[in-house]
Amino acid sequence: MDKFEGMRAFAQVVDAGGFAAAARQMGLSRSAVNKLVINLEDNLGVQLLHRTTRKVTPTATGLAFYQRCVAILADLAEAELAVANLHSQPAGTLRVNAPMSFGTLHLAAAVADFLQQYPELDVELSLNDRFIDPVEEGFDVTLRIAAPFDAASLIVHKISPAQRVICAAPGYLARHGSPLEPQDLRSHSCLHYGYLGAGHQWRLLDPAGELQSVEIDGCLCSNNGEVLREAALKGLGIALLPTFLIGEALQRGLLQVVLPEYGLPDLYIWVLYPVNRHLSAKVQLFTEFIRGRFRDCPSWNPPVGS
Repeated sequence: MDKFEGMRAFAQVVDAGGFAAAARQMGLSRSAVNKLVINLEDNLGVQLLHRTTRKVTPTATGLAFYQRCVAILADLAEAELAVANLHSQPAGTLRVNAPMSFGTLHLAAAVADFLQQYPELDVELSLNDRFIDPVEEGFDVTLRIAAPFDAASLIVHKISPAQRVICAAPGYLARHGSPLEPQDLRSHSCLHYGYLGAGHQWRLLDPAGELQSVEIDGCLCSNNGEVLREAALKGLGIALLPTFLIGEALQRGLLQVVLPEYGLPDLYIWVLYPVNRHLSAKVQLFTEFIRGRFRDCPSWNPPVGS
């Protein structure tokens, strides 16, 4: 028996939830798929599936084996695909999701350059700041700016630090003074981001590396960083913003870093995609392109004048 055929049949039955659906997707008869799985179970000496008249579900051993099968079959398919595509241009549509501000300021130009390099590809770029489920919403690739995280159903690549600073316009600081320690922020107008998991709190690292939390309030809350940047530039308050958004303003002195001796918890730019996209040539090409574009300390890191 071809073990790979048995593994494919078993994985397809688990994915489809039954033999009949798996048989239709594989273009085989139900009995042929059943025989492949039975032979695989006999060869392994274990029961992989619970079978009833109404449904088929993996046993505990079957579930563990299924996860290994998916990885092995994906690696095999990727190797086959790499050989098949060795001398061909990738084609089709690549669906990409990314944060709004990073997308408009930096990713848009990168995507345009990518399309010039691979003219047979189309890109559907969706920009928003909510944390989407790439699998559920059908994206091939997602860019995310976040702290380190685990995602069992996703393949994750760290691209670059996403450094943040607390900043304000010189005019605001001249009128209201500069905070000397985090708790001083309580008496300032703080322009805050609407999707922060900590709510109306900013968390800072003191020079000893200890985390401090401070309640903040201000005249503006927004789920878009560019809105907060414009408000800070107009002297409406103090903002906590990524340097990819305010690097030029810092360099030109339009914004100044506040509390420079205090750090902020690390965030990174990540590229992530569903496990079943790992064998896609267009996903691999786009991932490598983005890594090359942004990983080598982009010009906005570290901020000038900090």
